[in-house]
Amino acid sequence: MNTKKYTKKEIVQRVADRLSQPEVKTAELVTSTLDVLREMMSEDNDSTKIELRNFGTFSIKKAKAKPRARNPRTNEEIYVPPHRKSHFKPGKILRNALRKPL
Repeated sequence: MNTKKYTKKEIVQRVADRLSQPEVKTAELVTSTLDVLREMMSEDNDSTKIELRNFGTFSIKKAKAKPRARNPRTNEEIYVPPHRKSHFKPGKILRNALRKPL
């Protein structure tokens, strides 16, 4: 399976083309938007939810501690403390687009 990977540079190029703006100006906008999203999700609040209409919802979920996790390389048992993890739920339009047959 061949995975197509998009970088921030490619996102900036597409947004700049769509808005007919220079890439330098668009790069600042995209970078600032991603920085704000990262800051919002990094806050100490465990119930953070960022809803982007027609795209999806980013949320933070608590992950329980795993007292008997295993390192697959060395087979050593390790303790994984409780932490937070990110979760993305696609919106209706994106979900329908992904469900179309190939």
